[in-house]
Amino acid sequence: MIEKRPGFNRRKFLSATAATGAVAALPAIPGCSSAKKAKVVIVGGGFGGATCAKYISLADPDIEITLIERNRNFVTCPFSNSVIGGFKKMSAITHSYEGLLDRGINVLIDSVTAIDSAAHEVTLASGDRLSYDRLVLSPGIDMIWNAIEGYDEAAAQIMPHAWKAGPQTILLRNQLEAMKDGGLVVISAPEYPYRCPPAPYERASLIAHYLARHKPRSKIIILDAKDKYTKQPLFEEGWRRLYPQGMIEWVAGGKGGRVTGVDPLTKTFFSDGGALKADVGNVVPPQQAAAIARLAGVVDDDEWCRIDPLTFESKTVKNIHVLGDACVAGAMPKSGFSANNQGKVTAAALVALLNGREVGEPFFLNTCYSLLSPDYGISINAAYRATPAGIVALLGSGATSPLDAPDSVRKDAAKYAGGWYASITGEMFTKG
Repeated sequence: MIEKRPGFNRRKFLSATAATGAVAALPAIPGCSSAKKAKVVIVGGGFGGATCAKYISLADPDIEITLIERNRNFVTCPFSNSVIGGFKKMSAITHSYEGLLDRGINVLIDSVTAIDSAAHEVTLASGDRLSYDRLVLSPGIDMIWNAIEGYDEAAAQIMPHAWKAGPQTILLRNQLEAMKDGGLVVISAPEYPYRCPPAPYERASLIAHYLARHKPRSKIIILDAKDKYTKQPLFEEGWRRLYPQGMIEWVAGGKGGRVTGVDPLTKTFFSDGGALKADVGNVVPPQQAAAIARLAGVVDDDEWCRIDPLTFESKTVKNIHVLGDACVAGAMPKSGFSANNQGKVTAAALVALLNGREVGEPFFLNTCYSLLSPDYGISINAAYRATPAGIVALLGSGATSPLDAPDSVRKDAAKYAGGWYASITGEMFTKG
């Protein structure tokens, strides 16, 4: 499946791709079994795909696993708001695929251009074709351009969404640094569903952390399509405790907060409440499953992917599994923790299916931390189970951080958030 080239070691590969940006395959690890009994191809190396690849390899080393990812490094959306807020660097949220390589997983730095589900074959931009017994898609989300009038890919270079971590994260951070004291930051938040429900409000919090210290006369307005949002009482309590009164203003959808259009040239937002000109505009548009899901034919009418909750196999196309933000996972939110958990469940299901065994009934977990400052954290968590009706929350399993907790509790939660991040990324990308 992957050509072995004498003398082409990992160091040379990384140097070559860094210098040329060429599409290439990470070299296979010598000593892997040549008698593979099944082939799994995974598209997307984020929280879902990378986790799925690792856990298949742990459960059954004889399964040949190929991970296809267009980027040489994975930049996480979790903690990207800390970069925007100015107290973390991009290097802190950037991870390589070396650990997966060391496990014997084939990693291709490439992109998929065609999927033939009848022939069980994917075609890559490089021209290579790969066969599979089972295909896993963990592609994340794409923006729905022009769902907000005037907001397209070109507009995103002026009013960044920063909802895919990387260059957009840096762009938004640079705009905040260049803004004058007394400037106005406007953030638009969409209706559900979208990636990471509390992230717009965490972002407003961490931008406020930066502004309060360096540009204290500035203000943030959140224009929201919704009338309420996750962890709302906790966010509002934190804003009162941490930041000057009025620095963060939230406008609900029913009060004129629903954004209908933008003018990127003037950084103007048009909402049900009128026009508002920003110095820095952050537009979070409506979202959909990434384009590869549509290419595979697994997208439903609402632009998301329906799956079997036991196996994450598409309800539309057999032998294709969809996990992470692109799928409809019932009560589970679209989050990195959810995708990681779904990757483990999908890995177990695939190993069972490929070995002719019965698939067990899965249980799921999700914990979502939000930072309101580097030392102030809040969280929400729940457990879920798969049922014939889909994935549902276990009665009594959910919990959120308590209101009116002392600063020491919020500081501990911020530490737990950092520990969670180190643990989950270590689990995904280290060999152990």
